[in-house]
Amino acid sequence: MDWHAARAALEWQIEAGADEAMLDAPLNRYDLAQPAPAASPAPSAPDQRPPVPMRPAAPDPGEQLAAAVAEARRLAGSATDLPSLAAAMGAYGHCELKLGARNTVFSDGDPAARVMIIGEAPGREEDIRGKPFVGAAGQLLDRMLDAIGLDRSAGGADRAVYITNVLPWRPPGNRTPDASEIAMMLPFLERHVELAAPDLVVLMGNTPCQAVLGRAGITRIRGTWIEALSRPVLPMFHPAYLLRQPLAKREAWADLLSLRARLDGAD
Repeated sequence: MDWHAARAALEWQIEAGADEAMLDAPLNRYDLAQPAPAASPAPSAPDQRPPVPMRPAAPDPGEQLAAAVAEARRLAGSATDLPSLAAAMGAYGHCELKLGARNTVFSDGDPAARVMIIGEAPGREEDIRGKPFVGAAGQLLDRMLDAIGLDRSAGGADRAVYITNVLPWRPPGNRTPDASEIAMMLPFLERHVELAAPDLVVLMGNTPCQAVLGRAGITRIRGTWIEALSRPVLPMFHPAYLLRQPLAKREAWADLLSLRARLDGAD
């Protein structure tokens, strides 16, 4: 076979698919190839990179709240009179509501009054003026008190009233205070009642009841005298609720008469 004939035969085989040279012995291509032995890794140079700093663990919210409450108790307990309590409250930095408030709303009325009224928190008008209950709800409260012979601007313990709130700073959008905010400010409220030493306390609305009594449900507990803060306490509807629900003014009037009877020494 000459060169040209051999080339033609090879091209014919390639076109037919025989494109590999055959071995002297049969080859089973389904046998698994034996893995080659792994080469020993070459010794590496020591890592010269600086160690990555560990990220500190996130603070525990429960521990943070406990520390904030402990600080509030320390500051409140160190106050010996109402002005020093107001200063301690103003210096307290753990409640973030303070950051968005214009004023620290401490109190209004006569601290020597026999009746102390505790509301929820300042609203827009209260935040601007720095006094509790001065908006529409405060105007209704003044008329309610006047109906039983009480007046926040009056002198004398028998006719005067003393007013404060659970929180001294306005929550954004007048939202309801949350449990952590109430817990932080409760030591100041308790000390406030101790220093003012009223004969009777009126809790207006669910938030004061939750703070002082540990329970809400004002429609169920209103009008019922309860012992708390070492004195008789009367839950009542908040005047803002009465503005929304005028029919509840009948129950509010009954509660006012009960307050007047207690002041007069009747059961």
